Amino acid sequence: MKAGNSQASQEGSEPTALPILVGIVEDDFEVRARFETAVRLDPRLALVFSVATYRQATEAGASRPVNVLLVDLGLPDRDGREVIGWFARHQPDTIAMVITVFGDEQHVITSFEAGAVGYLLKDLPIEELSQHIIDLHAGGSPISPAVARSVIRRFSQVHRVTQSDSNLLSPRELEVLRLVEKGLTYDEIAQNLDVTWHTVTGYLRRVYRKLEVNSRSQAVFEARLMGIL
Repeated sequence: MKAGNSQASQEGSEPTALPILVGIVEDDFEVRARFETAVRLDPRLALVFSVATYRQATEAGASRPVNVLLVDLGLPDRDGREVIGWFARHQPDTIAMVITVFGDEQHVITSFEAGAVGYLLKDLPIEELSQHIIDLHAGGSPISPAVARSVIRRFSQVHRVTQSDSNLLSPRELEVLRLVEKGLTYDEIAQNLDVTWHTVTGYLRRVYRKLEVNSRSQAVFEARLMGIL
């Protein structure tokens, strides 16, 4: 076993088997096809089901578990937030992300209250979708810039610590965060540290939890305020 992997095991990493299993709930055929293509083109992702309605989503979810669920809000038979609620009850380990045209605060807030962890608008560049899914699964909360301000205002907590708390992160977690600060991807960080990709995501989950943040940029920003970086 490589030294990096051994240390990760000792520090309680949270490895997750790849590929990440993805479900899509989107009633617009062309949009759904774009999402399907983005998932299929990334070897770290696997498409489990792609459906158009609440009923089809719950039927698929009854027998096919997924790690990440992409949900449109404007479905023909039910509101997409009801899909999120169903999966929260029947597949509690599934992480839901809304992808919609609705960017107002009411839709955003109620989606998060229903159990969504990410919220993207449909105008996002489709080539970015797979990375958003990976970030979500790694513990992040992808949010389109157009809606981020209202979410941050409602949900973010101001978190400050003293210099005596600078040991909040383990040496390995701090090393990963420093590489994130430099703009390295998960794969590049894994290669740099001689560990696996999912070991890197395990470290980042703990960094997010300790710093009380939801994304890479927030983690770097908060660590700088705390004097850790």
